[in-house]
Parts: sequence; C-alpha cells; structure tokens
Amino acid sequence: MEEFDHIIVGAGSAGCVLANRLSAESSNRVLLVEAGGGDQHLFVQMPTALSYPMAMNRFNWGYYSDPEPGLDGRRISCPRGKGLGGTSSINGMVYVRGNAQDYEEWESLGAAGWGYRDCLPYFKRAESWVGGGNRYRGKSGPLGVSAGNEMRLNPLYRAFIDAGVEAGYPETIDYNAEFQEGFGPMHMTVRDGVRESTSRAYLKPVRHRRNLEVLTRAHVQHIELDGDRATGISVEVLARPRTIRARKEVILAAGSIASPALLQRSGIGDHAHLQSVGVTPTHSLPGVGENLQDHLEVYFQFHCKQPVSLNNKLDLLSKGLIGARWLLLKDGLGATNHFESCAFIRSRAGLKSPDIQYHFLPAAMRYDGTPSIAGHGFQVHVGPNKPKSRGQVRITAGDAAAAPSIKFNYYQHGDDIAAWQQCIHLTREIMQQPAMAAYNGGEIQPGPEVQSADEIDAWLKQNIESAYHPAGTCRMGPASDSMAVVDTAGCVHGIDGLRVVDASIFPSLPNGNINAPVIMAAEKLADAILHKTPLPAAEVPVHLPENWETQQR
Repeated sequence: MEEFDHIIVGAGSAGCVLANRLSAESSNRVLLVEAGGGDQHLFVQMPTALSYPMAMNRFNWGYYSDPEPGLDGRRISCPRGKGLGGTSSINGMVYVRGNAQDYEEWESLGAAGWGYRDCLPYFKRAESWVGGGNRYRGKSGPLGVSAGNEMRLNPLYRAFIDAGVEAGYPETIDYNAEFQEGFGPMHMTVRDGVRESTSRAYLKPVRHRRNLEVLTRAHVQHIELDGDRATGISVEVLARPRTIRARKEVILAAGSIASPALLQRSGIGDHAHLQSVGVTPTHSLPGVGENLQDHLEVYFQFHCKQPVSLNNKLDLLSKGLIGARWLLLKDGLGATNHFESCAFIRSRAGLKSPDIQYHFLPAAMRYDGTPSIAGHGFQVHVGPNKPKSRGQVRITAGDAAAAPSIKFNYYQHGDDIAAWQQCIHLTREIMQQPAMAAYNGGEIQPGPEVQSADEIDAWLKQNIESAYHPAGTCRMGPASDSMAVVDTAGCVHGIDGLRVVDASIFPSLPNGNINAPVIMAAEKLADAILHKTPLPAAEVPVHLPENWETQQR
C-alpha cells in the first residue's frame, strides 16, 4: 500500500501553499491530491478572461444552492474551483486581507492566537507586493500582488475615488496596510500580467521536489479511519479505486463545500443527518457543515455620458486585439481584472470597522463579459460584508458523485436586511457626487423607479448574487464548543491525524474577498503542522475609526 507522511486533499488556495511548505522539509513525503486536472489553459492565465474558466466544467464544480427562502426561492450559483490552483484559478483575482478587526473578532469567537497581530506576519510571508516591503507588506513571498494598471487606463477609476472623498469618506492609499476604510486603488493577484494562482505561485516552483507527488483527476471518496485516528484516504483515480496511507496526517484543503462533505461521507458529523442519508456515523461533530456564510453583492449600473467606458471593448474584434497584445506583451487591458478602484465603508455608526465593500468596474456588463446596454456605462459591485444569516452544507448520499445540499439562508437575518437597505441609499449618495457628474448619465439598475423600502427589498430579492466567498463550515473553536469542528491548529476535534486548512475553518467572514485570508491561514497552519514556533506577533497598532460610536463616516 502507498504511504506518505502527509496527504493533502485539494490543490487550491490552501493546498498548494501546504504542498510547498511541507515538502520544504526533505524528510517529509507529501502527496497532493486534486480531483481536477492542470491549470495551464490560456483563459486561466489571462486576467481579463476571468469569466471564461468559471463558466467551464473543466475548472468549476458548478454547485448551486437549494432554493433560498429569503430570495424568492431562487437557486444561487456557488462556483468552486476544480484543478490545480482551485478557486484561485477561476476567481476575480482581487487581493483583500480583510480588516484588523475581523481577526480580533476571530479571537473573541474562540480562535485564540488568530488576532490581527498574529496573522499579519503570515500575510507578509506569503506576499511579494509590487510596491516593496514595509511594516504591513511583504516583499519576497511566493505570491505576486500588483495594482493592475494603477488606474492609468481609465478616468472613471479616479472619479469614483474622488466621489467617495466628496461624500465624506477617507481616501486610503493601501487598504491592505494600516487603514482599510476609505476609497482607493484595488490590488490583485497578478504578476507580470499573468494570473497569480497558488498553483503558479506555490506549486509550480517546487514540482521538481522528489518528496512531493501531485495526483490529479483523483476524487477522494472518504477518509480511512482506525478508531479515532485518520490513517489515509480512499480515492478513485480515473475510476480506479486506491487506498493511500498517511503516516502522520490527512489534511483537508478542499474548501468550504467539499471539506465538510468529505468529513460527512467519512461518518464525521451530525449522527442523525448521517443516518438519514445512509452513512454509518463514526464520530459525532454536529458543527460539520454548519455556520455556512457568504458575501452577497448587486451590480449598481449607470449610463456613462462620455465615451470612456470599456463597453466599446466588448466586441469580438476588440477582444481579439486585447488578447493579441496580452499574448505578445502581457500588458494592457488583457493584464487586469478591471476592478482597479474600490472602497470599504461602514453602513452605520457604532461599527468598529467597515462592513460594505465596493468593486468599481468601468463598464456596464454581465459577468460573462457581454454588455448590459447599448452605448457606454459603468457599474459598482456592492454589498454588506458581515452577514449574520447562517446556512449549512449537507451530503445527500454517501456517494462522492452526489452533489451536496447547500443552503445559505441568505438575506434572512433582520440586521442583514437593514444593512442592505442602507447599502442602496449610501451607494446612490456616493454616485451623485460632483466627481461623477461628468460621467453619470443616469441609473440603469436598480433604476429611478425603485425608491421605497418595499421596492428596494423586492429588487434585492431578485437581483442579489453571491460574491463567491463561502466560509465557516468547519469553524475553529475550543472543544468545549459543541459546534466547533477544529481547534486553532486546524486539528479535527476528537480525531487524531486529521486537519482542515481552508476557508471552512473561519469563525466569521473577513471584510473582503477571501483568497488572501485562506493563503494566510495555510501559511500559519503549515508552521503548526511542522511543529515550528509561530512567527512573532507584529508590533503594529489596531486602529478604530475616529468617533466610531456616534459617526458613520
């Protein structure tokens, strides 16, 4: 029987980091198992083509939620990456660490040692920031992070930032550094004009290591258990079953949907649920699959009075020219995700940190790259980022081929509904500032006819979409917490030799896109797996907004 010291299940944002760090010790024999294939497709590498791999079954598991009661029974798309790099090979490449208060919140929820000062050194270790290193940014890590074209190619980016300042919000030069709150340029996982997936950043440079094996097109069926110890995995490779043993640990890095599903298929979870789907329970952990949360967003779209938007670049000829330039030079419009300015604001007074995020796009278009209107337009993707609604992931059968039941329970908590109403009002106020007057030709959607609370509520229920940041389904916490699944080292409570390292361990969602926090968590837990002393906590301030108790801005 094949044996490895560490078996990593999932070659995504966390799995590639772990493969790199664990195999750096030559005495470790490491296996990285991935259900998908490679990641060298042109559309994966080209930043502007981000919508294409997400639409391909080759790279996307293509999950959908169950009908969502809070969204008029709509089933919401939940794309998850398949193949080397996982979701980092199909995402929007936006790099956001989150707010310092997010990690202080994790500690308050039972994740001791995961405060902001504990996490910052691992963000820095992961990163090679195009602007160089400082107290907050890393300069020599595996992951290349850039600022795209630095807003040079379109005046709308700057106009959006100026509008935010005119509305009374601060301008932030680097939202990933000391101050997140405010309007400023957005950062992306793009290096030298090419998507910087974790496969490219972490895995490709070490594929030559003799102690690292990468097994693709391998679908893990369940975890092999011997009593209360994980001993390996049962996996199908090209429809042929194999059992592979782990001398030290099995590490799940399959993401917030697949990791809890794999635990459940292995008999680890809520006993009543497992029995109801024909799985023999082996270990009671009722929190497996619970605490599911996600970010939501809507597209706020506007006509543009000047011919400066990207809507005239969405025809086949223009796309071909952009692609040709990218192939030759790796620059221009092909080398960006087009989200080059952004904002983080608080929805109300009494909040210690921002809870609303904006991605600005200088085009009015659908996610698949087709225009929403004839003529020019622009849009902001916006939504509250600290939801209180919670859902669950539950397998529907013991067969790994059966899609799980996913219910987010979106837009159900009263605080979430109130935050969304406020989000619409604040966005309209920002977009009506003088800096946008030369460009704003009128609201396309929600549209001027959507004004009352009931009208806004009805529009939201029909137009809210996922921002694709599911998390929390194997959350960190002490063993005394009956709903915690792993401890602060990622070890599954009550099972030796089994860890989870991905977004499912997050106690709550950070304020921002989650790829950067997943990479940070994998860097931090790699040290725990290798029994290394954690990096020293950063000696930096953790700020609160001035007059936050009484002022929204």
